[in-house]
Amino acid sequence: MIPELGQFSLILAFCLSILLGSIPLVGAAKGNQLWMSLARPLSAGVFVFLAISILILAYAFVADDFSVQFVAQHSNTLLPTRYKMTAVWGGHEGSFLLWTFMLSGWMLAVSIYSKSLPIDFVARVLGVLGILCTAYILFMLATSNPFDRIVPLPPQDGADLNSALQDIGFIIHPPTLYMGYVGFSVVFAFAIAALLSGRLDAAWARWSRPWANVSWAILTIGIALGSWWAYYELGWGGWWAWDPVENPPLITWLFGTALIHSLAVTEKRGVFKSWTVLLAILAFSGSLLGTFITRSGLLTSVHAFASDPSRGVFILGILGLAIGGSLILFAFRAPLMKGNFGFDLVSREIFLLTNNVILVVASASVFLGTLFPMFYQAITDDLISIGPPYFNAIFIPLMTLLVLVLGVGPMCRWKKTSISYLIEQLGKVALASLAIGVVLPTIILLQVSWVAIVAVTLAAWIVLSMLKDMANKTANKVTRLAGLRALSLSYYGMQAAHFGMVLMLIGVAFTSEFSEEKSVLLAPGESIDVGSYNFTFNDTQAITGPNYVGNQADFSVSKNGNGLSNLNPERRIYLATGTPSTEMAIDAGFLRDLFVTLGEEKENSAWTMTIYVKPFIRWIWLGAIFMAFGGTVAAGDKRYRRVRERYLKREEQALATNLQVAS
Repeated sequence: MIPELGQFSLILAFCLSILLGSIPLVGAAKGNQLWMSLARPLSAGVFVFLAISILILAYAFVADDFSVQFVAQHSNTLLPTRYKMTAVWGGHEGSFLLWTFMLSGWMLAVSIYSKSLPIDFVARVLGVLGILCTAYILFMLATSNPFDRIVPLPPQDGADLNSALQDIGFIIHPPTLYMGYVGFSVVFAFAIAALLSGRLDAAWARWSRPWANVSWAILTIGIALGSWWAYYELGWGGWWAWDPVENPPLITWLFGTALIHSLAVTEKRGVFKSWTVLLAILAFSGSLLGTFITRSGLLTSVHAFASDPSRGVFILGILGLAIGGSLILFAFRAPLMKGNFGFDLVSREIFLLTNNVILVVASASVFLGTLFPMFYQAITDDLISIGPPYFNAIFIPLMTLLVLVLGVGPMCRWKKTSISYLIEQLGKVALASLAIGVVLPTIILLQVSWVAIVAVTLAAWIVLSMLKDMANKTANKVTRLAGLRALSLSYYGMQAAHFGMVLMLIGVAFTSEFSEEKSVLLAPGESIDVGSYNFTFNDTQAITGPNYVGNQADFSVSKNGNGLSNLNPERRIYLATGTPSTEMAIDAGFLRDLFVTLGEEKENSAWTMTIYVKPFIRWIWLGAIFMAFGGTVAAGDKRYRRVRERYLKREEQALATNLQVAS
């Protein structure tokens, strides 16, 4: 009976979503205050009923209710409770319920934090989100109901959760990724609301910008968590595989990065309005594309859900209607988006536009490499694969160019910048960057590495440009400290994000160039040198877990005769399915990771294993943390609070005036 309550809550959420997607929009078109005011309570109702649905599904997992088909497919009586709860998003139906619940959470946040905005604009934003929520819930009810029953004879036990998903990474990565993904639906809704209202001025960009920054920051963390999880759980020693389901979040992230820069220009200068709206549509399209790829059954990936291709057709229909409809509206409203291009070819506007173009080209390249094999197979019935060589050949030059532009852009003035001024500002920075890039890695590595030289030069270029820009902005203040205090949170957020890119650049370059790997067969007592480290295989012992049995190895790691750590990789067999699994052992450090995976047992107690030394790999994820922190800080800029206070004051004055007229 309890699962039926979850189903009923889902149906109620669907009904409220229909009302949310219609009444406020009609009210905004007709100027009906009552109908527009229904948007907030309706969005809260959708959130409440979806929350009830997902909690009931979680209860079904914890209670081992195998009469629910989704529970029977993704859980087992031996599964630890924490994984039973997170198995809610361990398959297609539950993960899509989580996706829709996240959307309702964003809707609720908009309804709470938009009280200072014009009611007609808020009604349109929530109405658009209501339409999306309606489509998603309809998709669940029609093709992917997580509450479907197995009747008349449910199984006594379930099939179990995929062993790779029984990990802390699975607990935090999908919800974070989904939250960032779905957040761009809010920015999309703001853009569509602006198109519907014809209000395509700097105001809508100002209203959208905090939501875009927060969504981008969360998506950054979500992607980084996925990279970190795959690194230590799959045991392949890498941090990004260009997997066809890894790529759509990156596509969305690249569009989102372009969007947050374009929103800044639209807000401050009133230009690039049509381009900014288009980027909002493209960022949202990337999130829907990821949903389509994951659930269509058309592409093979470790991330993809085993799914009926008909579900992909349904999602493709949602994608076509949402994107097609928004592009038609975009074209219809194009005359309203003519901007004043009052700036020269050498200006901050141009460099920000160049930044945008590079990011969009990079995103389009990833899109092509991800989907071309699918299109090729559909046309020729032949299979092809596009792998890292393609992506690296395109991505590395584009990102190098982006870093160069990133150092120049902040030094430019709005509207017009003289070449002589740029040379004066950046000439010494360029020479110092080149000197640091050549000298520093050569001294540290005691060898010439062109990858290290280029990476350190580019990193120094960004850092020194940031410091030069900060020095310029504080030069005319009474003291430097007073100048630093006067700078906005938005500025500090930008600098933190750019510094994060520096860390990521160093991490990617040094990990790619200097990693070492050896696959060996060792018996107890034997050792091997990998890089400057010695790994000694001591022994193995049998282990028993709550739902698995296996072997745990013991390794001693030393350097120059000095002991560093002990590593204990495992080889497990999960009891419910008999599935083998490896649990890697990692000695994590700020400058390097030592990484051991245990393979299969051979004769004479010898084991196959792979040992890695991964320098600077943690800097990749540390860089992502700085980038996400920067986006969050920028979203909290006090001028956004001032805007909200200003609008609230206006509403209070208008209400007081109306009361005086009425009396």
